[in-house]
Amino acid sequence: AFLVGHHGTRAALEASWKYVIICSVGIALAFLGTVLLYFASVHAGPTSGALDYPTLIARASQLDPGVTRLAVALLLLGYGTKVGLVPFHTWLADAHSQAPAPVSALMSGVLLSVALSVLLRVKTIADAALGADFMRNGLLTMGLLSLAVAACLLLVQRDYKRLLAYSSIEHMALASVAAAAGTALAISALLLLLLVHGLAKAVMFISAGHLQHVFRSSQISSVRGLLDRSPPLGMLVAGGLVTLVGLPPFGIFAGELGIARGVAQARLWWPLAGALGLVLIGFAAVARHGTQMLLGDADPDAPTVRIGTADTAILAIGLAGCLALGLTLGPLAALLDAAGRTLAVRS
Repeated sequence: AFLVGHHGTRAALEASWKYVIICSVGIALAFLGTVLLYFASVHAGPTSGALDYPTLIARASQLDPGVTRLAVALLLLGYGTKVGLVPFHTWLADAHSQAPAPVSALMSGVLLSVALSVLLRVKTIADAALGADFMRNGLLTMGLLSLAVAACLLLVQRDYKRLLAYSSIEHMALASVAAAAGTALAISALLLLLLVHGLAKAVMFISAGHLQHVFRSSQISSVRGLLDRSPPLGMLVAGGLVTLVGLPPFGIFAGELGIARGVAQARLWWPLAGALGLVLIGFAAVARHGTQMLLGDADPDAPTVRIGTADTAILAIGLAGCLALGLTLGPLAALLDAAGRTLAVRS
């Protein structure tokens, strides 16, 4: 929260307070859900290790259904708030747009993914205790609503840091739909999506920080003709945008393709069709805004845009990682497959 309000402006302080209030309520709900899950676990067996993940899985069939259902619902709402899912998403765009660029990169690429990883664990317990439908319905509802909100707000966005924030909501929502499907392929693909998303968002938020430092504004209208004014930074931004919208051969395309196949395996045809349609709207919105920034007519009085060689090299390595993960997973393939099988819905 202190990092979000680092700049000390009115907007930054408002974003900081919003982050504190909304996320504190969310994590309080998650804590209450954890307490109830512990309550159900100790009534099904010894107190020792009652909250250990293997223990909860082993006791799942003995957990009280009513208490477990309430616990899982609270955990979904609580950690869903930290993931930035609708209806508790309102802190995310403000916090990511007002925080310094490196902080925004960490929040988008790390904080959201960590919270989602907890939901994946909770879902495995819920599936074993309550059946696959209970948490599947919750994740599908929140995921599709989040995709719809993100797509609409991406269309009308005027701030490029907020554009990146709503892109994060879009990717987390898509990952939630994949988690709802629960197939091994869908889980493996969503983990790949999270990995590449973290790399791409680091590149894009750091690039956005350079732009904001030069133009003293995060308005999309303030940046025009970036490819002509600064080819190195323009190419980095172009590569980052191509990655985020899911074009091949970058890793997000591979992740989204795997998610689509995994959701199809679960026979969730209507959610799949809705998700693909909303992703296409988000694609069009980000492509339109990105084209304006990269190719638009630059203001003759606009400041010169420069980026150091070391900064360019580091950001280029991040983009190279996104590209490499789209072409081959290498040693990660076995790890992602194992994770998918571990967290997949048991038939």
